[in-house]
Amino acid sequence: MPSRRTWWITGGAVAVVAAGALGGPLIYAALAEDAPPAETVQAQPQEVELAADTDGTWTIAPDSTAGYRVDEVLNGADVTVAGTTDQVTGTVVVSGGDLADADVAVDVASISTDSGRRDSYFRDNVMDVAGNPTAVFSVTEVADLPELSGTPVTVPVTGELTLAGTTQPVTTELSVVRTADGVDVSGAVPVSFADYGIEPPDLGFVSVEDSGSVEFFLRLTM
Repeated sequence: MPSRRTWWITGGAVAVVAAGALGGPLIYAALAEDAPPAETVQAQPQEVELAADTDGTWTIAPDSTAGYRVDEVLNGADVTVAGTTDQVTGTVVVSGGDLADADVAVDVASISTDSGRRDSYFRDNVMDVAGNPTAVFSVTEVADLPELSGTPVTVPVTGELTLAGTTQPVTTELSVVRTADGVDVSGAVPVSFADYGIEPPDLGFVSVEDSGSVEFFLRLTM
């Protein structure tokens, strides 16, 4: 049986954000517009010289991001809310063409949206960042990586997501592409709030879906 491996994480804790960060009318004052689409990996131009062999230890670069996305109904209008952070750190080990090990963490307190009030509620009331400052995704099965090139490929991954002190099994599909600087990875993990002990609010003027997603965009460099 493979040993527990940590891959990346992000805001699963995040999805919770939207749920808890809805404390009152002022919090929603700036939420009338949908959040922009998530960043995803892109095919590389043919003339770009790609990075060398993928085997080895990779570091998550500073320009990586993670966060959450959730749908809500605000005063009768459907709205999509998203929060992100660039405080994503860790390493990923590839051996023999497989995802062999990883250790990635996200600073939950730094996740932000377009509302400071929502963010404060998320940190203190939803995620309890004082006691659970980091969100983590741990890989529980070795992932087979196809030969990476400048064209994005899909990689199924099975693991565990830990949010606000609760760990649940999760699966997702990563989009992976080799670049001139290393490897880019993007994806989203579906999250049900109830699985993490979170009850989405229904405040009359706003109601939040009972599920959302954790999103991430990672740049890996040697």
